Amino acid sequence: MANNLNGVQRHPFRAADHRQGPQSGDAMLASGGSLPFLMGVTIPGGQELVLLSGHTPPVIDHTAPLDSIQAFGDTYKQTIGVLQELQQSLAQLGLAMSDLVKLQVFLVGDPALGGRMDSEGFSRAYAKFFGTLEQPHLVARTRVQVVGLVNPGWLVEIEAIAVR
Repeated sequence: MANNLNGVQRHPFRAADHRQGPQSGDAMLASGGSLPFLMGVTIPGGQELVLLSGHTPPVIDHTAPLDSIQAFGDTYKQTIGVLQELQQSLAQLGLAMSDLVKLQVFLVGDPALGGRMDSEGFSRAYAKFFGTLEQPHLVARTRVQVVGLVNPGWLVEIEAIAVR
């Protein structure tokens, strides 16, 4: 169980806890039998919760139509962009990625994958921000596939909860 300085307790899955098996895209990221997300988080009384609205990807190709996937990139590129945007929002609030305790991830099915969400692309991007040497904390998270988001070019939107 890892703790932040503010007393947050992070409860990892043990290998035997997750009987349905690794989530799609996470098997290659798992280490020591643990999945790269948490079973849960305990937040001590008196801590301030910061609820962050859904963050969406920035435009990476200004020559493409602004309602196209090409304007924002594939799920991997969009997730990197969304997490960078989230990181900037946290910094404006005096927080960091290590203060996050929960992510709600909305993924649209990728036409290049026959309409299936790109769990592997999301997980590769997630692994650049969480569970690293620089930022070892993981978060409780949920990924869901949705029919669509506000902009038809978006494949990723992420809501977050941080603790101060």
